[in-house]
Order: sequence, then C-alpha cells, then structure tokens
Amino acid sequence: MASSSRPRRSDRRLKKTRPKKRKAGAAAGKPRKAVTKAASKTAAPGMVETALATFAHEVRTPLTGILAISDLLATSDLDERERRWVDTIKAGAEHLASLATLFVDAARSGRSGFGIRQDFFDLRTLAHSVGDSLAGRATAKGLQSRVEISDKLPAFVTGDPVRLRAALENLIDNATKFTEQGAVALTVRPTGTAKGKIGVAFAVSDSGIGLTLKEIKRLFRPFSQANVKIAARFGGAGLGLSSVKQLARAMGGDIVVTPRRGGGTTFTLTVSLSRAEASPAESGRDTGDPQGHPRGLRVLSVEDNPFGRVVLNAVLTELGHQAEFIGRGEDATDRIAQGSFDAVLMDMVLPGIDGIEAIRRIRALGPPVGGIAVIGVSGRSDDETAARGAGADAFLVKPVSPRALATVLLEVTRRAANAT
Repeated sequence: MASSSRPRRSDRRLKKTRPKKRKAGAAAGKPRKAVTKAASKTAAPGMVETALATFAHEVRTPLTGILAISDLLATSDLDERERRWVDTIKAGAEHLASLATLFVDAARSGRSGFGIRQDFFDLRTLAHSVGDSLAGRATAKGLQSRVEISDKLPAFVTGDPVRLRAALENLIDNATKFTEQGAVALTVRPTGTAKGKIGVAFAVSDSGIGLTLKEIKRLFRPFSQANVKIAARFGGAGLGLSSVKQLARAMGGDIVVTPRRGGGTTFTLTVSLSRAEASPAESGRDTGDPQGHPRGLRVLSVEDNPFGRVVLNAVLTELGHQAEFIGRGEDATDRIAQGSFDAVLMDMVLPGIDGIEAIRRIRALGPPVGGIAVIGVSGRSDDETAARGAGADAFLVKPVSPRALATVLLEVTRRAANAT
C-alpha cells in the first residue's frame, strides 16, 4: 500500500508544478506559434499566386493554338453550319482564357489589387468579338441571340482589354448557362464623356431563371452562390461575379443587376476608359491586310512547347512568313549571329534562362545583329514591363491571334528598317 501511495503523492506534487510548467511552456510556445502562423499567412498567398500563374501559363499554351487555328479556319471557305462550329470553338477557348485571368486576379486582389493596365485597343473590335462570343454560345445551346452595338461608340481607347474581356465573358457564360430556352442579348453603348474619359455600358440580358432581390444581394460575395440548389444544378464556384465587381470598380465603374419583366435578368457592367487617337499602324489593325508585309519575314521563335511550335508555324506560314524554332533561351544569341532573321518571338517562360535574360543577351550583341526586332510573348501581362525593360520592341499576351501577330510583326520590322 505504501508503494501505491507514493505515486499519488508524486502526482500531487506534479499537479502543483504542472500549471507553472504549462504556463511557462505556453508563454514560450506562443511566439513560436505566432511566428508559424505569420509565416504561413505570408507564404500561402505567394504559393497560391505562383501555382495559379503556372496553371495559367500551361492552360494558355493549348488555348493559343485553339484560338489561332479557329481564326485561320474562319478565313477558309466554310458553309454557315461549319462557321457556327468554328465560332463556338473560339468562344469556348476565349472563355477559358478569360477564366484563367479572373482566377489569377482573384488570388492577387487580396494583396496588391488587380493592377489595371492602360493599353491602346480598339473598343469596337472588342465589343464585336464579345458579341460573336455570345452568339456562338447561344447557337451551341439552341438559344436566340441579339447584339446591339452603338454607332456612337469610339473606336480607339486606352484601358485594360484583357480584364474587360474576361469580365464580359463571365457575364455571357452566366447568361447562357442559366437560360434553358429563349434568348440572350448584348447591348453596348457610351454613357457620357468628361475630361478625356468616356463611360461605356455593357448590358447582358437573358430570359433565364431570374433572381430574387435576396439572391441579388448575395451575388457578389466571394465563393457565394445566389441559390445553393441552383448552383448544384448548373455548377459554378461563385468566384466570377465577385471578381467582375472588383474589376468594374477598379476600371472606374460598377455592375448592377435588374430583374427583367417576364423572367430573366440584366447585368449592366460600366467602365470608364480614356479616349485615344489612332496611329497609322494601329488604325489598320482591323481594316488593313494582316499579310501586309512587302515580303515574307524570317522569324526565329524561341518556344519550348511542341504544341506551341506547331501552331505558330501554321500561323506564320499562313501569313507568308518563314519560321525557325529553338527551345532554349541560351541558344538564341548564337542562332541570331549565324542566321539572317528579321524578328524574334521570345517566350518568357523557358527551360534554363528565361526570356528576359535571353532578350538582354541579344541586345548585348550590339548593332547590327543585336538590333533585331524582338517580340516578347507570355501568358501573363505582368511580364510586359520586364520584357520591354530588357529590350523587347513589343509584347503579345497569350492567346495570340493571327491578326495581332501580323500587326506587331509589321510594326516592329518597319520600325527596325527606319532605324537603319
């Protein structure tokens, strides 16, 4: 019995001392726990952003090909049914590219905002492209479509066409997804001007399931659906509309939702854009011949993705140019020194050295070889500043259309010729 009482006394002593030890241990452990949490909070957003950026790059590579080939098919001799198929393929690929942009923006918005760009672009062309996307989706689902674009809409403006297109594609996707019969529509009109700015309203309407006022209040919360049962039926993560609202406000506008008489909903996205004057090179983007080079160009493409090579080769050949491909940035300077090329297409993400360093090495060659026209290409628009800082003459964001590629090649090679 005596032996059994010792443990109890020992237990009592331990009980007296344990609180102090726990208190001391807790006090000592708190900073470590806090540091761990702080470190995870700091690291997690960066890890998520890196993962999404990598995902976007990988996704945009095949999307570039799908869009480029669909653009080339659209110039072929197709009947009406085949052209609808091509339009549907293109609309789907454009929507996937826009979703990738939205998800990357959503990951970054908590820390640094969307980083809205101010690029020169043709607003009428963007509006018509969005209208074609709506018509293609509607046709694929057996819906009617209507597109009205005001004649008073300015042609050239300055803003962020990539994110604006992403926001509109999200609205179009919702309109067609939640409409099982009837019609969808797009109306684009200017809303006023002030101090070099112009307001533009994009209204996307549908005759679908409609929304209650209670559901409308929930629409723009991140990862929230207006109606859980409907979300389960139609799908969706609830991320898109939250990002669209943030994008609209970042562009000096907003988005409002109104129920339609007889059923359905109208989403009206407004943005504020800067008026811009067209330069001769840019004014020919939609009316000029995309194959307007006096001769075919010899283009060196630094691209490691086999699928990307096949697509670029098809597009460049169709445009009347000759392409040669290498897969590593380290080899670019030697190949340029050996061959007589007119331009270089430099992908930003490469094995070994990246595209930025490769451009620097090309420029370090000095004239005349190092003065070759260099065009940076990336799935991330954020790479443009670094690419131009390294010496790129122009920059294209994936997915790259044949017309955009043709226009940039014409512009940079003319500039290089005038410089010499």
